[in-house]
Amino acid sequence: MKQLINDNAANRSSYVGEVYNLGAKQKKNEILNHLSIEERNLHIDGYIHIHDLDAFGLTYNCLTFDILRNFPYEKFKQASGIRKITYLFGYLKTLFADMGNEQSGGMALANFDDDLASILEKIDFEDTPSNRELVASNIADLIIWCNDTHTRMGQTSYYVTFNIGLAHSDLAKFIAFTLIDEFQKLGSTIYKPNIVFKVAKGVNRFAGDRNFDLFNKSLLCTAQKMIPTYLLCDCEGDKHVRPEKLSVMGCRTRVVDDLYGHEGAIGRGNICCASINLPRLALEIDKSHKNESIIQKYDFFLKKWKEVAKTTSEILLKRYSATCNRDANDFPINFNRQMWCVPFQNPKETFKHGTISLGYIGLSEAIEVLTGVRFYEDKATYDMAISFVKAMRKECDELRSKYNLNFSLLASSGEYISGRFVDIDKKLFTPTIDIFSKGFYTNSFHINVDSGIPARKKLEIEGPFHILNNGGSISYIELNEAPIGNDEGLRELVEIAISSGVHYLGINFPKDICKDCGYTGIFDDCPSCGSTDITRIRRVSGYLEILDGFTNGKKNEVRSRKNN
Repeated sequence: MKQLINDNAANRSSYVGEVYNLGAKQKKNEILNHLSIEERNLHIDGYIHIHDLDAFGLTYNCLTFDILRNFPYEKFKQASGIRKITYLFGYLKTLFADMGNEQSGGMALANFDDDLASILEKIDFEDTPSNRELVASNIADLIIWCNDTHTRMGQTSYYVTFNIGLAHSDLAKFIAFTLIDEFQKLGSTIYKPNIVFKVAKGVNRFAGDRNFDLFNKSLLCTAQKMIPTYLLCDCEGDKHVRPEKLSVMGCRTRVVDDLYGHEGAIGRGNICCASINLPRLALEIDKSHKNESIIQKYDFFLKKWKEVAKTTSEILLKRYSATCNRDANDFPINFNRQMWCVPFQNPKETFKHGTISLGYIGLSEAIEVLTGVRFYEDKATYDMAISFVKAMRKECDELRSKYNLNFSLLASSGEYISGRFVDIDKKLFTPTIDIFSKGFYTNSFHINVDSGIPARKKLEIEGPFHILNNGGSISYIELNEAPIGNDEGLRELVEIAISSGVHYLGINFPKDICKDCGYTGIFDDCPSCGSTDITRIRRVSGYLEILDGFTNGKKNEVRSRKNN
């Protein structure tokens, strides 16, 4: 399928996709026209971005499946030994396809290894060498399906995340090992699904832990393919939650503690989110209060953010209410599959367990406009950046208390908005600090990708932001090439990340693949056969994707990245 260049790097060209895009555009305009003038203009003028606008009031965003609560065990028990296995993996594919077309974002299993092992045991799976071989074959086929299938909305791959690593039984450990092994063996053009390895002391983190060998296996795979990424269960923000309850959905989403009693992520998801353009607010304050002190500018900046956040939260509440007011019959797959933490009968009673996320982008550029200094280059400026994120989190906590809903602060991924906001702002401002020429804004609280700051220092700088962003966050380390075989080096980075407070860690490096001969490395022309037909795999926001389909903003970011 032909790759599209638009706001989603995972899209591929198709007739159904083209028709969907036409309808989605019309639906977005319809939604905007139903918002108040103030709300509509915030989005159109680039102060904020309402994510998945075409889904506004129609469906929720993402979900970690409670796959065990309502699994049809009796149906599978009736099948023969071989068919038990093939039916099970067929069930998973159909589940992802069905649910993926009834929500707008990612799907996850919090404990793919333990859950799959539990299901197999309860459907009377015979644990023999030949059956394990068949399980391995079906796991490989599931990986290929996640990577190659673009039937969501007729054009998009399914955003599937498998969290693994805790593996309490021998069979679960085999499943986790096989998932990593098959993903690694399938080659460089296989870069999905997202696999997240949960790192936890007493389980896999240290030599002597029961799954330490799985952790080693995972690190060696990451060194070759950038996957798995790492959910750090022992970091400051996660160490009080049982690792089994933690999950990453999509590129970074984390659900906060539930006001309605359900601990952790299983059977819970994000209902809706919107992101605020921080550089826009800073540019306006710098322009209108140019002669004020930095502290005064900061105070005006925070005040302006609160004004925009108030209206943004009203948009989110309006969206949440519209989604809750739909009938259960409007969600036939959710009603039949029952993947939430409570029975899906009344959308309002189900969705109250989800989160409402207020996100942001461009903290670095915003602080630089206000102070003239990048926030990680000066302690006072760094303290200002931390203080501002604390203020945003405090506002989200107050919204949580005021409305008795699970509001959270999200460190937004910037796949589309990183370039969209710049394109709007550069037509309106000519700041003394150049934040436009690079062509993108920096993700959430990240330090600038061209900083070249060493990996340890980068993690230490970004770490304290993670606990504040309870709706989800990620930090990346950028390497100049694949660290093949260097599991010890990656293990050291994981330890630094944990001690720094990082919740979720990704390892990036360029990966080019010759389409003609399969040679991999970093090159313009293939050094093996001379071909110029090259596939370039990069991490766009949280998922890996092919560079050709990135938005212009993300392409500019890739060009600007320097190694840590």
